[in-house]
Amino acid sequence: MAELNMAEAINLALRQEMEKDDSVYVLGEDVGVDGGVFRVTDGLLKQFGEDRVMDTPLAEAAIVGMSVGMAMAGLKPVCELQFSGFSYFAFHQLEGQAARMRWRSRSSYHVPMVCRIPYGGGVRALEHHSESRETYYAHTPGLKVVIPSGPRNARALLLSAIRDPDPVIFLEPKAMYRAFREEVPDEEETQPIGESQVARKGDDLTMITYGAMTQHTLEAADKLSDEDGIEAEVIDLLSVSPLDDKKFTESVRKTGRVVVVHEAHRSFGPGAEIISRINEKSFYYLEAPVQRVTGYDVIIPYFAREKAYIPDVDRIVAGARQAMND
Repeated sequence: MAELNMAEAINLALRQEMEKDDSVYVLGEDVGVDGGVFRVTDGLLKQFGEDRVMDTPLAEAAIVGMSVGMAMAGLKPVCELQFSGFSYFAFHQLEGQAARMRWRSRSSYHVPMVCRIPYGGGVRALEHHSESRETYYAHTPGLKVVIPSGPRNARALLLSAIRDPDPVIFLEPKAMYRAFREEVPDEEETQPIGESQVARKGDDLTMITYGAMTQHTLEAADKLSDEDGIEAEVIDLLSVSPLDDKKFTESVRKTGRVVVVHEAHRSFGPGAEIISRINEKSFYYLEAPVQRVTGYDVIIPYFAREKAYIPDVDRIVAGARQAMND
């Protein structure tokens, strides 16, 4: 069992599935010769050739539009949009075609495609490179939105996404590409889309998060344990559409206190939907108002000021202490 970082784990998933299934194709800007801007597709062109690993023009609408057509024709395209901010140019193809085709055709056609999108901050990038706009896609019926948090679940979830009969937006937290290594089985491993996991068990407080924020939240939970004697349960959502509310609403019934952590903007962000479901299913178990630790309602800054925008361990700990003291 090798220890891989997230970039290597995603590469492994793509390579294994392309070896197994000739209908899987990879396409996008610089995914071939250069191996992708983050080198996630490195080596695939050499192994599978330019017919299956296609460098495309800098045209997101064309990349996604071609992927929709390929999927409807019986292939399984995995397209890459270099940064989440570039995906807006393909929103018509995602919302108006990929997401609607099964409904529009009364299931005569389906669109088994994956759209890989590096997202989030933490790499000191330029404008349109660091957004966390998962709400756009989660709000779109017909799209599944998957967000891994580490190498092992990234590999397992990508395999499931490629095999899914409907379009999947696969948001990759680029700050996690090389943040840490984890044992990833050599043999095939999948993970169901729409199921969260308990990343840390605890009885005093429920912390709900996903993506890059999972690691920060786990660090905050350890700090709370060491300094305050608070044992927090951390729920890693792994996907925001479908949203697995069973685990976190059950956890809330046990702890009575909640903190939701995400990098996306605060207003109308995923946390609002999470809190709504807690209110619907576990309201009478709450001992205090739910706290949100999120990005701010501004365009994410870059360079030095980026750190002030992204939730860190200290902000998460402060939110947890507020939840415990209310």
